[in-house]
Amino acid sequence: MNLLVLSNSSCPRTGAKLGFISLMLLLQKSALFAFFFILLGNPVLMARTPNFLIVIADDLNKDSLPCYGNKDAITPNIDRLANEGMIFENAFTTTAMCAPTRTQLYTGLFPMKSGAYPNHSGVKEGVTSIVHDLRKLGYRVGLNGKSHVKPAKSFPFEKLGKGKFDKQEIIKFVNRSTDQPFCLVMASHSPHVPWSAGDSSKFNPEKLSIPDYWIDTPDVRKALARYYGEINDLDRELGECMQIVNEAGLEDNTVILFTTEQGSQMPGCKWTCYETGLNLGLLIKWPGTIKAGRRSDAWVHHIDVRPTLVEMAGGKPIAGLDGKSFLGVIKGETDKHRSVTYGVHTQMGAIGSPKSGYPVRSIRKGNYKLILNLNNEVEYSNALTTRDNEMYWESWKNAAASGDPHSSFLVERYIKRPPLEFYNLALDPSELNNLASDALYSDIIEELVSSLELWMQSQGDLGMESELKVKSTK
Repeated sequence: MNLLVLSNSSCPRTGAKLGFISLMLLLQKSALFAFFFILLGNPVLMARTPNFLIVIADDLNKDSLPCYGNKDAITPNIDRLANEGMIFENAFTTTAMCAPTRTQLYTGLFPMKSGAYPNHSGVKEGVTSIVHDLRKLGYRVGLNGKSHVKPAKSFPFEKLGKGKFDKQEIIKFVNRSTDQPFCLVMASHSPHVPWSAGDSSKFNPEKLSIPDYWIDTPDVRKALARYYGEINDLDRELGECMQIVNEAGLEDNTVILFTTEQGSQMPGCKWTCYETGLNLGLLIKWPGTIKAGRRSDAWVHHIDVRPTLVEMAGGKPIAGLDGKSFLGVIKGETDKHRSVTYGVHTQMGAIGSPKSGYPVRSIRKGNYKLILNLNNEVEYSNALTTRDNEMYWESWKNAAASGDPHSSFLVERYIKRPPLEFYNLALDPSELNNLASDALYSDIIEELVSSLELWMQSQGDLGMESELKVKSTK
């Protein structure tokens, strides 16, 4: 009404002009008021929505990285990420095989619940992933490199490149829009076998350190040099991704998450439920939120990544997940998250499996670790023992045949396992001293067996029966 009064000036032309200007000012004020009202009513919009860069290694032992104590590997970019971000000392996956562990990361579900418990398998009908969540929150979600998850409708990534690291495709994706946040997954093929990428000549096999859970042979040392060459090449890929984000001016608003995925192909790591298979490396950088150089002892899991990223992006909790957000740990509000972690290994469907499979289940509570080998009557076998493409398993067998006690023990530990294994990790972090028959631990063993069985029931895990449902791989 005041606008009409202002326009009724004694001077028709001047009054009309003043009325129009006043109208425009009021509309601007109204628009600004509405904008700020929306912002105040939605705290998520008040903050800058972060971008996400997720870099996934392929079969990388946690203890192969300098930030976790390794003295031989050369990883300047991983080291820089660790120094600028947060190192998780206790991050886990439930299955040390490529497809199941990636599925856990993307879906927030344990492998039996999602259906992707054998290797090279897909999830059940209707299972969704982080891709759906972030798209609903306005993100574009891309994948460069290895996929190894299916079906596509459960993982509808925008595919960048042709399945390998593609710097130019990553540059285009990151720089495509300044108005829309992105989530980019760069899933490397390194250091998965064959160990042929990178420059292995940087590593002198004779000077490398060999952990106590591997047999020290010349062939192992040569293979380890090739493996470290691949890790160095993985580090290059991570460095190039970080550089792309920095040159786009997005470093301050990009969360970088790096995971080692699971253990390497070396015996006792991948395809097992030992700590070297399931206890993975996890680094997260979030400028302005994570203090540089932090280390956390909180137990977190691949299944927790999906709900955590959704909460970071301002989304609501997702019903029906096994995972739970550990944003409180990231922000330093708590140093606790999980207190128990589980392992599920399905050998049926994987290369080199025994005809009747080889299911393994495990549970860890604190420093106590229990493993059940549900088909231990047969000899364990896999791609390593049947193919030996990296040419070192034969040297393990030869060392054992020579009568060396430690070599004989490690070969038998790998292929001829007892029905139950129990370890005190505080005294035996490499899980070499099976205490299953020690009366001192009988009560905790009984407790852990009961807890594991209850968890299996909750997941619909039928043990040997679930194993036999999987099609064998010749």
